[in-house]
Amino acid sequence: MKVRLRFSKMGKVRWTSHRDLARMWERAFRRVELPLARTQGFSPRPRVSFGLALPTGGESVAEYLDADVDPERVGGLDVSLLPGRLTPALPVGVDVLAAALVDDRAPSLQADVSACRWELDVSGASSAELSTSAARLLGSPSIVVTRERKGQQVTDDIRPAILALDVLEVLEPEGDGCRLACELATQPRGVRPVELLAALAPGLEAVRLCRTHQWISRDGAREEPLPLRATDAPHAFERAS
Repeated sequence: MKVRLRFSKMGKVRWTSHRDLARMWERAFRRVELPLARTQGFSPRPRVSFGLALPTGGESVAEYLDADVDPERVGGLDVSLLPGRLTPALPVGVDVLAAALVDDRAPSLQADVSACRWELDVSGASSAELSTSAARLLGSPSIVVTRERKGQQVTDDIRPAILALDVLEVLEPEGDGCRLACELATQPRGVRPVELLAALAPGLEAVRLCRTHQWISRDGAREEPLPLRATDAPHAFERAS
């Protein structure tokens, strides 16, 4: 059996690294005594796989992990109760929003997710300047950047990975704060939000970064790895500190 969890990461806990977050989850699973399957070897660990890593300092309302449950110990596990059991065992700002059983033959989250939607609060340009830069960027046939990969400097064209880009609202009417929404592909080679800002205009600074959706494309349609219902943890977005 495989249980898929959707969770948020908001507030001060956003500065926690992906590795430390994994340790938090291991402790939470022990506290609620969830009967997880474990790896083999000298130092067995719970069989848990995370989705795409979130940049340190970024927030999200759409993070995912898959946990393999030991079928011999699962007993009367009620998956619908897991959000309420796990959230109190996690740090403030990490809230379990939904849980469901998924096919244990399903592709991994990292292999299945093809795009992410982000909201970025940025400073360094007016809304008019950002709108002009966004139109220029979307109209460019290619956007070549230099990256480091395996210790080597390589050039990549990131334009195919920029699927959408919009200026949502002005955050500071008297200043230069704006909120951008973008959708960035993760396959075959993704682009990070900070790379998008660097290509958009010089001097832009991300004041806040939040992942709002992860998308799976299948048979011409797209879906979330685990959609939210209206009744799923409506408190989560106000709980972060």
